[in-house]
Amino acid sequence: MSTFLTLPTLLTWTRIAAIPLLVWVYEWPIPIFERNLIATAMFILFALTDWLDGFLARKLNQTSAFGAFLDPVADKFLVCACLLILVSLGRTPAYIGLIIIGREIAISALREWMATIGASKSVAVNMVGKMKTTVQMVAIPFLLFDAHLGEWLDARWWGNVLIHVAAFLTVWSMLFYLNKAIPHIRERSR
Repeated sequence: MSTFLTLPTLLTWTRIAAIPLLVWVYEWPIPIFERNLIATAMFILFALTDWLDGFLARKLNQTSAFGAFLDPVADKFLVCACLLILVSLGRTPAYIGLIIIGREIAISALREWMATIGASKSVAVNMVGKMKTTVQMVAIPFLLFDAHLGEWLDARWWGNVLIHVAAFLTVWSMLFYLNKAIPHIRERSR
């Protein structure tokens, strides 16, 4: 079976194809609470398919280089789309979006360059990067929901705290990756 058509890869493709629907939710002529609820549910569903496609790829022995490439691309599209929504709705500052999206662009370019010089293991995913992703994936649905959950949980407040933590972890992970790349950069610039 082609690596483009395995069940895990199809789930990843579906996640990418569905991202414009999440953006479109905010164009629907329905009350904002319903839009927030639908967008939050969609984001959580997409996040679960991210976990599911990886689980199925391992369980069905359908891991592939293409799947390893496509999965983080889908994650980055999802996070970037949500950040743009949240900035446009005024729920997170533009500088948070710039930090997170800018880091994704910079580290993707760094990883590509490191791969061309045969040093891609120097910038492999690390624990700080995984923590950043986890915190982002918790912050975003809180910010999309933007209401109280019961009387004790203010989703907007917690979402803002967590997205700022994610931005801090974003900078930290970028500095970590750049530090790993510096010896290679110095070696190439001689």
